[in-house]
Amino acid sequence: MNKILITGITGFIGGELAHKLAHKAEVHGVFKPCRSRDDRPLSALEGRIQTHELDISDYAATENLLQKIEPDKIVHAAALSPVRASFDNPLDYLRVNVNGTVNLIQALLKLENYQERRFVFASTAEVYGMQPVAEPFVETLTLEPSSPYACTKAFADMYLRMSHDVYGLNTVVMRCVNTFGRKYDKSFFIEYLINRMLHNEDVHIGAPESIRDYMWVDDHVNAYLLALDEKEARGQVLNVSTGVGTKNIDVAYRLADIIGFDKDKIHTKTYPSKYPQRPITSDQPYLVLNSSKIQNLLGWPEPTPLDVSLSRAVDYWRSETQ
Repeated sequence: MNKILITGITGFIGGELAHKLAHKAEVHGVFKPCRSRDDRPLSALEGRIQTHELDISDYAATENLLQKIEPDKIVHAAALSPVRASFDNPLDYLRVNVNGTVNLIQALLKLENYQERRFVFASTAEVYGMQPVAEPFVETLTLEPSSPYACTKAFADMYLRMSHDVYGLNTVVMRCVNTFGRKYDKSFFIEYLINRMLHNEDVHIGAPESIRDYMWVDDHVNAYLLALDEKEARGQVLNVSTGVGTKNIDVAYRLADIIGFDKDKIHTKTYPSKYPQRPITSDQPYLVLNSSKIQNLLGWPEPTPLDVSLSRAVDYWRSETQ
């Protein structure tokens, strides 16, 4: 049975992936102790995986853990990810997203047969940043990150590709778009809209005309499962997306129609109170990816249509509020 190490096990995708893998692999999950951490993702996995406390920015501790586990495969999903917060705390993002990634790679290089141990990295669509043409981005574009978060991810993305070319590491870089279907966190855009609307509370959309590519969680996780198992994924950079752009305001209107919410309570060009700000010049007007490569190379199926996945998310949160 394969041994799979997942960093960021308390995160959205790390936890969902662990649920899918627990029945067919020996799964080890890494998390950093934190007072504010939500323990529900770990509780849901209790008894099904082995968990380890680790700060990946600590190289010695990271190397010790990899020597102990000797994983056959690694999914590196741990990161500081809120884009807006990265403008206030760039050094923290560098420490975790850059140093943590390099530490994992260097520790992996110390293992026997390291070239055969697959390393799947959670990059992000944010690394593309500001592109001159508003059409779905392909993997060969020059990266133009427009936030401290995106810069840290772009560095790690490039480091993974270098590690494949120079050290022969068995790497896969996954550039995924905004994903929804969270079960615990209401702070992200679609979960925020759904929960406010279900409680008949006003919603605020700061960038209503920005076009984004929103993907259902199951499609995201299925792409990672293919990246872990398929030989053809080795050394590849793969976009994971619906390929369909939707204005933020139109997402809100679709949810309002599904829920039966009064659209007069949708306020644009304003943000919720205490919402972290970002320089206006850093906000990409268009962020949509072309995922034909992963579909053709690995057989990733057509993603779930947005209206279907929005309805699924509403059904889940509605059941939680009853």
